[in-house]
Amino acid sequence: MVTALRELTIERTLTQADFDAFARLSGDANPIHVDSAFAARSRFGRTVSHGVLLYSILHSLIERLAPGTRQLRQHVTFPAPTFADQPMRFTARIVTSAADGIGFEIEAVRIADGTVTCVGDSLVETSGRAR
Repeated sequence: MVTALRELTIERTLTQADFDAFARLSGDANPIHVDSAFAARSRFGRTVSHGVLLYSILHSLIERLAPGTRQLRQHVTFPAPTFADQPMRFTARIVTSAADGIGFEIEAVRIADGTVTCVGDSLVETSGRAR
């Protein structure tokens, strides 16, 4: 079932506590995400979000727009870092819809300067709905 909405946007500010919790949950404790002293010496200068954390938020928007569907594929890139305590805007937009699938464009954008930090697309199957 697809909702009547074609696009959904939320604003969210991720914190270092969110990065740390995601690291514990996922097992990805790369110091670029959780060690501020290490990250300060990196090209980013501070810790950055896990890419999959960003995609998880975006996928939740897809699920709200097309509940009960099954993901067939995703493609995402991370052209810029997402830092803790920066307000972000997450958007999922339906771009194609057919009997066998729905195509989405997705993106995460820093509100302060409009920098895209995650962009991609996803395809979900509507005919083989999860039970």
